[in-house]
Amino acid sequence: MRTIRARRVLWRAMATPSLRERGSLAPQGDASAPESSLGALIEGVIAAESLDERSLLRLQRRHPRPGGGFWSKRDILEAFHREQARDPSAYACDARTLGEKLRTCPTRSLSGVLPVTVLTRPFPCPGRCTFCPSDVRMPKSYVASEPGCQRAEQHAFDPYAQTWSRLDAYRRMGHPTGKVELILLGGTWSHYPKAYQRWFVARCFDALCDFGDGVDGRGAGEAVLDPSDPISGRNAAAGEYDRRIQERLRSLYGGRLTAPHESATVAALEASKRRNETARCRCVGLSVETRPDRVSVAEARRLRALGVTKVQLGIQSLDDRVLARSRRGHDVGATHRAIAILRAAGFKLHVHWMANLPGSDPEADRRDFARLFSDPRVRPDELKVYPTSLLETAELMRDYESGRWRPYAPDELVELLVDCLPTVPDWCRVTRVIRDIPSPEIHVGNRETNLRERVERTLAERGVRLREIRSREVRGERPEPDETRIVEHVYETALGVERFLEARTAAGRLAGFLRLFLPRRDAAAEFAASFPELEGNALLREVHVYGQATDPGESATAAQHAGLGRRLVRRAAERARCAGHAGLAVISAVGTHAWYREQGFVLEAGSLYPTLPLRAPR
Repeated sequence: MRTIRARRVLWRAMATPSLRERGSLAPQGDASAPESSLGALIEGVIAAESLDERSLLRLQRRHPRPGGGFWSKRDILEAFHREQARDPSAYACDARTLGEKLRTCPTRSLSGVLPVTVLTRPFPCPGRCTFCPSDVRMPKSYVASEPGCQRAEQHAFDPYAQTWSRLDAYRRMGHPTGKVELILLGGTWSHYPKAYQRWFVARCFDALCDFGDGVDGRGAGEAVLDPSDPISGRNAAAGEYDRRIQERLRSLYGGRLTAPHESATVAALEASKRRNETARCRCVGLSVETRPDRVSVAEARRLRALGVTKVQLGIQSLDDRVLARSRRGHDVGATHRAIAILRAAGFKLHVHWMANLPGSDPEADRRDFARLFSDPRVRPDELKVYPTSLLETAELMRDYESGRWRPYAPDELVELLVDCLPTVPDWCRVTRVIRDIPSPEIHVGNRETNLRERVERTLAERGVRLREIRSREVRGERPEPDETRIVEHVYETALGVERFLEARTAAGRLAGFLRLFLPRRDAAAEFAASFPELEGNALLREVHVYGQATDPGESATAAQHAGLGRRLVRRAAERARCAGHAGLAVISAVGTHAWYREQGFVLEAGSLYPTLPLRAPR
């Protein structure tokens, strides 16, 4: 039996070496001083009224690196932040303005928020799915070579270090870090110990707050599984992942599955949440992922207490036969029940659906995909489409080797997606079409990293336009609020009526939207005892304004701070009042509480939902 190796790393030294240690600064003198080539380059960038790639290249050639080569955008931004930290008046420019000129990977923050993904540690999984890889170095279903997994392992799965370091990387790329969507991944969140969940979320909030204050609180890392200790053999038996994970964790933590420090009280979590309400770096959205059979009314209330606003639900299929063949461990009825509970509680619904599962075929997949939107018991807000890719540690290898399962041919898969994606309605966003698994890990199945682009190109050649949200976002545009019109889409769900209010530009682009749920009293009655603050109220499930992400309090000239959100909320309040609801409750992240208070919402003591009274005068 291989053993676990505990590693302790000084994260300040490892994750944030100085610019000189990374080779970003000249070996002699102060590289951020005006007389240095890098300092002069910064001054030139600041002085430029507009800066395209050609003019930037001219500046880089004029002020090269000592010894040859050019300073990169990241070099410039890192040196600027370092000098500004020492002397805020060093340059006649602020970080936001310089970031706009030099931002790398600009699409990361063009949807209005900055996504920060944090991974939980490896832990036993309640599922026995045949398609899932069994990499004991990672939470179940994840692979150590995935980019996000590599970052998590580098930081020993510590939530604070992962969050702080990711924010630091974004800042060095020129992105504003004031509005963050925290995405907590790692398999079945609801199966982790409650104290670990509180600790994990609290430490993420602490990292956001500290980063905004310029405090680097990263300390010694925790013990992790040895990355050289992969699960042996290609075909892990059912339960083998759990057995090996438990053996390793119990030997590491004296019979426990978590370390003693991986625990937080309710009071500690609440303190971290309150601090983040007014922090410079705020959580404006918090998502977790789980299985349908782990969702209950009590669990939904617990997720709200953590500050969760979105749940990624791995439904995989809406065919009981396919679920059974894959040993998913739950039926479609559990999926319908989970979605009803989450919708009644106001969560944003982000479902995962898989093509090419055992027991299915392209035509069956087409019928199954149609159920996502034709069945009022489903109808998600967001969707991830994952074609099945076979990894050697998945039990599905046995079906493949025996000929009981085959991967779709590349053209077969493209045609399936070409048929499915145009049916996604205006009110749903397709966030992914493949898993971010490196091609060398995939034994058989789709290896095209640009599968989505290929599908969209094929659709364009056939004259087909997608209606889903992602394809219509304004992205880098800055439409004026009075140049947009609000278009409403109304659709039925099992518990009531959903109204999707979208702000559309004259060109048909999506500048922002709001999700309003009008529950039927009879359908939502069973949830009243667990969510008394929602009784009689309509539910505002999401408000999103697109455009370049901005920091809280930034100028109203930015697309995000020009009143579009307020306009959507007023329209939602009118619709809720006309439908006979006494108030409008909102599921809100802790970092958006201040904004909702400005709109008239009140957060009562002990309540999980700020509410806008619709009968009382404002």
